[in-house]
Amino acid sequence: MNHSRKELANAIRALSMDAVQKANSGHPGAPMGMADMAEVLWRDFLNHNPSNPSWVNRDRFVLSNGHASMLLYSLLHLTGYDLSIESIKNFRQLHSVTAGHPEYGYVPGIETTTGPLGQGIANAVGFAIAEKTLSEQFNKPNHTIVDHHTYVFLGDGCMMEGISHEVCSLAGTLKLNKLIALYDDNGISIDGEVEGWFTDDTAKRFESYGWNVIRSVDGHNPEAIAQAITNAKSEQTKPTLIICKTIIGYGSPNKQGKEDSHGAPLGNDEIIATKEKLGWTYPAFEIPKSIYNEWDAKEKGARIENEWKNTFEAYAKAYPELAKEFTRRMSGELPSNWSKEANEFIENLQANPAKIASRKASQNALESFGKILPEFLGGSADLAPSNLTMWSGSMPINKNASGNYIHYGVREFGMSAIMNGIALHGGFIPYGATFLMFMEYARNALRMAALMKIQSIFVYTHDSIGLGEDGPTHQPVEQMANLRLTPNMSMWRPCDQVESAVSWKYAIERKEGPTSLIFSRQNLTQMDRTPEQLKNIEKGGYTLVDCGSRPDLIIIATGSEIELAVSSANVISSKGFKVNVVSMPACDVFDKQDKAYKESVLPSTVTKRIAIEAGIADFWYKYVGLEGDVVGMTTFGESAPADLLFKEFGFTVENIVEKALTVLG
Repeated sequence: MNHSRKELANAIRALSMDAVQKANSGHPGAPMGMADMAEVLWRDFLNHNPSNPSWVNRDRFVLSNGHASMLLYSLLHLTGYDLSIESIKNFRQLHSVTAGHPEYGYVPGIETTTGPLGQGIANAVGFAIAEKTLSEQFNKPNHTIVDHHTYVFLGDGCMMEGISHEVCSLAGTLKLNKLIALYDDNGISIDGEVEGWFTDDTAKRFESYGWNVIRSVDGHNPEAIAQAITNAKSEQTKPTLIICKTIIGYGSPNKQGKEDSHGAPLGNDEIIATKEKLGWTYPAFEIPKSIYNEWDAKEKGARIENEWKNTFEAYAKAYPELAKEFTRRMSGELPSNWSKEANEFIENLQANPAKIASRKASQNALESFGKILPEFLGGSADLAPSNLTMWSGSMPINKNASGNYIHYGVREFGMSAIMNGIALHGGFIPYGATFLMFMEYARNALRMAALMKIQSIFVYTHDSIGLGEDGPTHQPVEQMANLRLTPNMSMWRPCDQVESAVSWKYAIERKEGPTSLIFSRQNLTQMDRTPEQLKNIEKGGYTLVDCGSRPDLIIIATGSEIELAVSSANVISSKGFKVNVVSMPACDVFDKQDKAYKESVLPSTVTKRIAIEAGIADFWYKYVGLEGDVVGMTTFGESAPADLLFKEFGFTVENIVEKALTVLG
C-alpha cells in the first residue's frame, strides 16, 4: 500500500499533537506547519543511515527553531533511529530522552542542541564550513570522500535574532553552497502576527548577503518543495535560502494560523477535530505499519553508506596516508607523536625562561602545536593581531581557497556558535578568540558548548584592568567568575609561558567539553619550578612557593597576580611567617583532583589564606573561607595606565602585606 505524501506528513502531525497533549506542554504548531517540508526533505533528499548515525559523510540536519522538537523526534522515530514510541510518549518528562528541545547526545540523529533561537543556523554554518574545508583538504580528482549537505529549518524567531545576521552574512561571503536553509515563513510568533514587529524583506536581506534565494514556495506543496531543494542543490557558488510559506498548526480547524497553536497543547477536542479534518483515523500514538514501512530509511541508508565505503576503499588504495589521516581526524584521535612533542615543548620552555605576555606565549604554543595538529581550525573576531591567534602555518579560509584560519569579522557570538558547529561536525579542533570582555556577546554559545560537552576552545586576551586606558567598558571584571561558574566549562588563567602551554595542551586533550583560555596583554615574569611543580601544573592548582613545613599563611593567585603574590610572600616571610604560594590556573581542574592532593596544596588545618586576582573577588571565598581575605575587584575599573590602576585597586605588595598581617592576627 502506497500512502500519499500528505498521509505520511500527517504521521508527524499526529505524533506531535499527541505528545504535546500528553505532556500538557510544548509547541505543536511548528511541527504541524513544517511537516510537509520535512517529509519531502527526509524521504527524497537527506542522505543518512539510521543504523549508523555517526556515518561521516551523512547529510546534517539542524532544527534551528528547536521548540518544534516533536518534528525532529517524529522524523527520527519514523525513519528508524533508536527512538521508541515509549520515548515519544514521555516527551518532556523527567529522565526522558525526548526533552523539550532537541538535546545533543540524548538521541542518535540529533546533530546539535537547539532552542536558543538563531544558534541552530549558526551551528549549520559551522557544519558547512567544516564540510567545505575537509573536502578541500582530502578530496582528490576522481576520489571524492567528503561530499554532503547541511540542511537547516528555521523560523521567524531565528531570523529576528541578531546572530542570524552575523552568521548568514559570513556564509554568503564564504560561498557555502552546500548549506541549504528552509525558512518556515508562517508569520506567527508567541506574541501573534509578526507584521507588528518584523517587516524585514528577508529575501532581499539574504540576496544582499550573497545567498541564492528561492522565494514564495508553498510549504504545503510537496512538488514545489522538492523542486526548490533540487534547484538549491544545483547551486555551485552560494548558500540557498528557500522561503516556504506555511500555516502554523496546519490542519487545526480552530487554531491553525494563530499564535494559539504555537506554544500550548491544542486540547483533546481540537485534536479530534484536527485528525478528522486531516483524515487521520488512528488512535493516539498509533502509526500503521504500512506508514512505518514507507518512512523507514534503514535500507536506503545502508545502501548509500555502503556505496560511500566502496568509494573510500578506492581512495585508501590510491592515497593510503591521506585515508589514514582522514580516519584519525574523524575519530578525534590525536597524532601518535602528540604527547611526546607537547611535553618536550613545555619542558623546553621551563628551561629557557622568558618574560612575555601570556597572549604571546599562547601564540608560541600555537606555533609549536599547530605543526603537529592539522585539525586545528582557528580564528578571531577581527582581533588576530591583538589576540595573536595566527601562527606561521595559518592560512585564511576564503571563498576560493582551503585554509585553517577564519577571519570571523566583528561577530563574537556568531564565531562561537559556528565553532560549536565545526566541533560537532568532526575532523577539527576549533579555536576562536576575542577580548575577554566580549565573551559577553557570545555568552549563550559558550553555555551551549558546555551543555553539549563538545570541544570548542575559546581564547580570551586582555584579561583584566591591566588593559589600562581603554577603560571599564573594555576591562573584564566579572567574566572569569561567570566562566568558572558555568557547568562543564574549563577555564585556565596561566601566569607565564609555561602554564600557557600547559593550558593549551589540556584544552587540546579535553574531549568532554569546552575550554576557555585567558591570556594577558602585559608581560609576565616566568616562575621557577621543580620538575614536580612542572608536572603538577596540569592538576589545575599546585604549590609554587613552598615554605618547607606547615605554613602560617597560604596565598592563592592566578595569571598576572602570581608575581605579586610571590613578592608579597617574600616580604611576609621576612617578618617571621611561613608562607606558601599556590598557583591556581584552573580551579575546575583542581577541584576534580583526589582529596589527598587537594589537601596537600590547601591543607584544611591552614585557615589563614588570601586570594589575589584582578577579577571579581566573591568567587575566591570558596578557597579562603570566612577567616581569609581576597584582594580582588568589587567595582568596575577606570580609564588610566595599568600600573596606576593596579595601585588604585589594591594590587600592591603593601596592601597585600597589610591584609596578610590582619589575617594572621
